[in-house]
Amino acid sequence: MHLPGRRIFRPLFLLVCLSFFSLMSVSTFWYLQRNKSYSEWWKIRVKNTSGPPELGHTTPSVSIRNKDRGMWTVNSIGRLGNQMGEYATLYALAKLNGHQAYILPAMHQQLATIFKLTLPMIPSELVGKIPWRNYGLHDWMSEEYRHIEGKYVQLTGYPCSYTFYDHIRHEILQEFAFHDYIKEDANRYLLQLRGPRKTVTYIGVHVRRGDYVHVMPNIWKGVVADKSYLDKAMNYFREKYHDAVFVVVSNEMAWCKENMDASRGDVYFAGDGQESSPGRDFALIAHCNHTIMTIGTFGIWAGYLVGGETVYLANYTLPDSPFLEVFKPSAAFLPDWIGIPADLSPLLPKS
Repeated sequence: MHLPGRRIFRPLFLLVCLSFFSLMSVSTFWYLQRNKSYSEWWKIRVKNTSGPPELGHTTPSVSIRNKDRGMWTVNSIGRLGNQMGEYATLYALAKLNGHQAYILPAMHQQLATIFKLTLPMIPSELVGKIPWRNYGLHDWMSEEYRHIEGKYVQLTGYPCSYTFYDHIRHEILQEFAFHDYIKEDANRYLLQLRGPRKTVTYIGVHVRRGDYVHVMPNIWKGVVADKSYLDKAMNYFREKYHDAVFVVVSNEMAWCKENMDASRGDVYFAGDGQESSPGRDFALIAHCNHTIMTIGTFGIWAGYLVGGETVYLANYTLPDSPFLEVFKPSAAFLPDWIGIPADLSPLLPKS
C-alpha cells in the first residue's frame, strides 16, 4: 500500500499565515469598537404584524438594519377607536420625522387580528430595554410635531384627529384594510339584509352610550345622542336614498330598540355590543356606504374608513366645557361631514 508523504511547512509560509490572521483580528476588533452601539441595539429582531393570529398564521422575523432611522412607538391605551388613532398618528409622525415606527405588543394584540397592519411589533422582552423618550401629544396636529427630536421616541396621549394623517389618507386606509375573512363575513351579513330588494344603500349607525351616559353630563358638561338626533339623522338618509337600510351597532342595544323607529322594516339591530372584542361590529358599519355616528372615536373611524356621507352629533357640550380644552371638534370631524346640533337643554338650569 502506498502512503502519501508527509507535507513539510516551510518557515516562510507559516510566517505569512500568522501575519494574515493577526491583521484580520486587529481589523475585526477595531470595527466592533467603532460600531459598539450597533452591536448593542440593532441586533434586535422584531416580528412582522401581518396576518390574523387566530388562524395560526406565523410571520417571519425581520432584522432591523437601518439604525439611523431610530425606533419610534406610541402608547397602547383605550379601546379600538383610540388604538386606531394612536397607530395612525404614530405612522404619520414617524414618517414625517424620518424615523421607523414600531408598535407595542398590546397594540398588536388589539389591531392585528382585525387589520392587515404593516408596522412591525417590538417583542415584549425588549420593550423595557429601550431608552424611550416620552413625548406627549394633544389631540390635533401642531407645527412642532414636524420637528420631534430623538431616535427612541414613545408618543403618548389619545391622538385621534385627521389633521395628523389625512395627507396620507390612502396609506392609512391600506393600514386598516380588513383581513379577508372579516371582510367576507361582513359582506355576507349585509347581503342577507338586502333580501328581495333590487338596490340597497347601507347606512352604518353607531350608538355610543354605556359609561358616556354618566361621564358626559357629570364631568364634561355634555350630552350623548338622544332619540331626536337619531330620528333626524335617519330621516336625512331616508329622504335622500329611497333604498336606505340602517345597520345599527351599539354598546347598549336595548336602548336602541326602545328609541329607534324600526316600523318601516329598514332598521336592523346587527351588533353584539361586545366592547372587549368590537371587531365584528366595526367591520359591519365600515362596510356600509354611509355613516351615522353619535360620539366617540369608534364612530369617527367608521366614517373615515367608509368615506361616504357621515352625519355626526355636533355641539354636544356647553361652551365652558373642560372637554373643549382637550378636544377640538374642527380637528375631529372632517369639513364635509354633516353635523346635527345636540339638544343641550338637559344641561341647563331648570326654570
